[in-house]
Parts: sequence; C-alpha cells; structure tokens
Amino acid sequence: MNYLPVFLDLHLKTVLVIGAGEVAFNKITLLLRSKAKVNVIAKKLCSGVKILFNEKKIYWLSREFNEIYLKNVYLVVSATNDLQLNKYIFQLCIKHSLLVNVVDDKSKCSFIFPSIIDRSPIIISISSGGFAPVLLRLLREKIESMLPMKLGNVAKIAGEWREKIKQRFHTLLERRRFWEKLFKSIFVEHVLNENYEKAINILKKMMKKDILLRGEIILVGAGPGDSGLLTLRGFQILQQADVVLYDALVSADVLDLIRRDAKRIYVGKRVGLKSIKQDKIIKLLIFLARQGKKVVRLKGGDSFIFGRGAEEIEAAKKYGIDFQVVPGITSAIGVSAYTGIPLTHRKYSHGVILITGQKCGNIFSQNCSVLADSSYTLVVYMGMFNATDIAKKLMQCGRAASTPVAIVEKGTTVNQKVIIGCLEDIEKIIKFSITPSLFIIGEVVRFHKTLKWFQTSKTFTYVRNTSSIVKVI
Repeated sequence: MNYLPVFLDLHLKTVLVIGAGEVAFNKITLLLRSKAKVNVIAKKLCSGVKILFNEKKIYWLSREFNEIYLKNVYLVVSATNDLQLNKYIFQLCIKHSLLVNVVDDKSKCSFIFPSIIDRSPIIISISSGGFAPVLLRLLREKIESMLPMKLGNVAKIAGEWREKIKQRFHTLLERRRFWEKLFKSIFVEHVLNENYEKAINILKKMMKKDILLRGEIILVGAGPGDSGLLTLRGFQILQQADVVLYDALVSADVLDLIRRDAKRIYVGKRVGLKSIKQDKIIKLLIFLARQGKKVVRLKGGDSFIFGRGAEEIEAAKKYGIDFQVVPGITSAIGVSAYTGIPLTHRKYSHGVILITGQKCGNIFSQNCSVLADSSYTLVVYMGMFNATDIAKKLMQCGRAASTPVAIVEKGTTVNQKVIIGCLEDIEKIIKFSITPSLFIIGEVVRFHKTLKWFQTSKTFTYVRNTSSIVKVI
C-alpha cells in the first residue's frame, strides 16, 4: 500500500492553492465542497476561478508566491506550469511539515486526490496511486452504478438515531446486531423511495425488540492460497465475523479480506511447529460463541479434508451452539488445476485417493492393494516429514519405482514451485522443497509439461545421474 487512505476534516481550515487555471479550478471546487477556506496565489484567474472570487467564495492573496503565505496553512496545492516554482514550493512544504500536492507530479506529492464517489455523508474514494487513471475511471463507473443516489439518506437517518440506539442497547455487540438487522430490512428500500415515515416506523418497531445475542460457529475453508479461490460465501462470512480463529496455512491475502474491526486469533496448526492444541481451540470456540459472537474458524483448504472440522462442529452440536460450514477448495483440487496435472484422466487414472502423510502406517497395512493400483492418482497431504517412508511403503505394496511424482510447494500462489521426479527418488528430491508441500503421485503427473499454464510457477526436474535438479523452462 503506497498511500494510506484517510479522510481530512477541512471545515474552515486554510488551504493554499498556487495557480488559477482550469486544473486549479477543479481542485478549488472540490476543496470548497469540503468547506475549506481557500486562499489563491496566481498572476491571473481563469473565468471559473474569477467567478468564485467575485462571489467571495475564495481569497486572492497575491500574484506572486512568497514563503510567508505558508503560515497557518493546513495543506497546499500547487497547480502551476512553472516546474521550478513547483519544486521550490514542494521543498518548502516538506521543510514546514505541510501536506502538499503538486498537480500531475506524483514525485512531489505528500498526498494525492483520489477519485471520489459522493453519497454524502457516505464518501467512497479510490486511487491507483497514479498508475492507471483509465482503469480507475472504469472502476468508478462500476461502483457508481451499484450505489443508489439516495443511499446517503440511509446514513443520515442512522446518524440522527445513533444516540437513541446507544441508549436502548448498551453493548457494542447488541448495537452492531441491531444495525445489521435494520440495514438488511425493508427500512432501506423505504428510505431510497423517500417513504421516510414508513422507514422510521420500522426503525421504532425494531428498537422495541430485544436483541438476542445467539452465538454461532462457522467453519470457512480459505482455499489453498490464492485469495481469488476463496468462495463468495466465504468472503461474505469473513465480512460478518466478530472473531476469526485462523491457521498458519491461511494466506495473508485471504486474511486481508477479514472485516477490519474483527478480532483475529492465530491458532497455528502447522506440522512440526508449536501450536495451540485442538482441545483448547474447541474450548475457545465454545467460549466465544457463548458470548453471543459470530465466530469464524478459518482453515486452509477445506475444513472437512484433513482439517479436523468435524471435531469442532461436533463440539458446537454438543453445547447447543448454532453452526455453519462453508466449503473451500481443498489443496488437491487447487494444486491440480494450477499445475496442469489432472487428478483423473480417462486413459490414465480412474480415480483419486487423498491421504495424510501423518501417522499413515495403518493406511498402508489395510489398503495396500488399492494404493498400489496405478489406475488411481494418489495425493498426499502433510507428507514432507514421512515422505521417504511413504515412498518405500508404496513400492512395497506394488507401485512401480518409476511412478511419476510431483512435489508442489506453496501451490496456487505466486511462489508456487513444482519438482518433478519419480517414486524411488523422493528421498533426494524432498531436499529441494519446503513445507507446505503437496505430493501428487501417478501417471497424470506427466501432463504437467504440456498443460501447465500458471506462468509464475517454477518447475524443476530431478536428474538422477547428476543427483541434482534442473529448471525446466
């Protein structure tokens, strides 16, 4: 984030604008809308600025700039064609710790003017930081079309009733539930249609009802890494959450989609690293839900695929707590797609088997013939620490030593790395990979070379005679 978006209160604050051409006129008009006191320095005024001056809406201080005019100024806008003057003004503003914007020169701006969508008192500002103004215009058009023109009236009524609602409902959580329920009701439609009496009647009726703070536990699968793979329902739940308990495998991009004022609690759950025990996580979920909070358990991949989601839902059921499950794209599906390795294929694989690499001894002893069947693709989760043992057991069961293997590190992200080898080489090739990694074992791995499409991925093939790996371009 190159700029921190903030909203400045310019009401009756002095803003100095140097220049009075058409560009300056646009900035002055915007500043006046924010109730700023605008001082202008310019040799001459364009017609638009001259009208504002004649109407006594701005002050024309001087024809020439002098450092003395920076005294008692809140921020400065320089909109002249004089590059040397612009540079001088910028340096002076930095010296005096003043916010300054030199129009059309991003390198000489300590703040920038965003594109504004005005539904006062609701204001939405968007910016590309000067990189893509045309893209910004298209985004603005799209957002403008989505927001009703009367939307600001909804906020105005909410503001007028805010203190009464605060007196009626004493806790922050109660008030949040009230507003959420109100804004999801027909109240909004009545306001947009200017049926204010009906809208206020609905508000008053809802005020009379007590807010039942009934907690809820919601499992959300965050997907394998790429935030674009989070489901729409998952995103909606993250925006509603009061508390989010998240694992180590949840990407930073997905965490950025959580509602800003929701409490975040890191609970680890990474193989080989210290983390909170599962029974403590369950106790924490129950404790928070009993406080009436909407508690989200955010897990990498899908909660019901080696995510221990069933244990957490069983606990919610036992204690009479409402729950939901929002599925996520499990790592096998995401990694398969992003590496161009189909898990099934009419000619080479009639099915897929998902197993965990942790404590997998019984899996092989009880299912040896199935795991040895080359017509099944095998996907191993959390297999790094037992990779050598898994490979040996598979070959003992009957899988060919030459069976292709793909180890995919940080799958579906820009740091995705794919290492291609065969079953008998796993002990050597795992040295070139780190967790989190997923193993795909089977003939379908051969498709990676021709079907890979995710251009940021890095592919390496193990070369046995040199005991090394080489990058495949």
